[in-house]
Amino acid sequence: MIGKLTGRLDYRAEDHVLIDVRGVGYIVYCSSRTMMALPGVGEAVSLYTSMLVREDLLQLFGFTTLVEKEWHRLLTSVQGVGAKASMAILGTLGPDAVGRAIALGDWASVKAAKGVGPKIAQRIVLDLKDKAPSVMAMGGTITEALEGPELDVLESIEPAPKPRSKKAAKPNTDAIAQASALSALSNLGYSPSDAAGAVAEAAGAKPGADEGTLIRAALKLLAPKA
Repeated sequence: MIGKLTGRLDYRAEDHVLIDVRGVGYIVYCSSRTMMALPGVGEAVSLYTSMLVREDLLQLFGFTTLVEKEWHRLLTSVQGVGAKASMAILGTLGPDAVGRAIALGDWASVKAAKGVGPKIAQRIVLDLKDKAPSVMAMGGTITEALEGPELDVLESIEPAPKPRSKKAAKPNTDAIAQASALSALSNLGYSPSDAAGAVAEAAGAKPGADEGTLIRAALKLLAPKA
């Protein structure tokens, strides 16, 4: 199985790219959100990948983070959800919002993705709600897709068509804060599903909030109602 590709982006289409890895070209399908995050043609690119294998088809799907890849794996494990629907959901919501929607049972948000009907959206939320906490907790260990050493390897393959600077990838601070808050609540004895739901609701109400703010807001949501 091919789990990750690092090379030069040779071609961009509406829903896929061609990545040249030491002279071998790989066609990789991506969500609309991932496509927007990719560099231009001729630039270095690195994607985590998942391979779809059927009797008459081999396809690679690309993701910028391990969290996005894991959500794709879980979404396609739900009956009636294929790779195309999964990519539509991830493209519409993004991995963080997918986690919040599932943790909160918000199937209407899932249904907003093209080609996803209400029955499928409800099934996704029902089947994956117990698995959402573990994926949300991955937010603190996201590995950025483009790393310095890999760029150095690419420099030795062939000269780049145009100069570019090596910029450090910006960490997903929202995901890290949510993962840390989720871990703290679990350590306090709250069940993973209750903690995930409270953190998701708090994050939706306070976008960009830090770990402490999320914990306080989540504890208020989890407090027994008078």
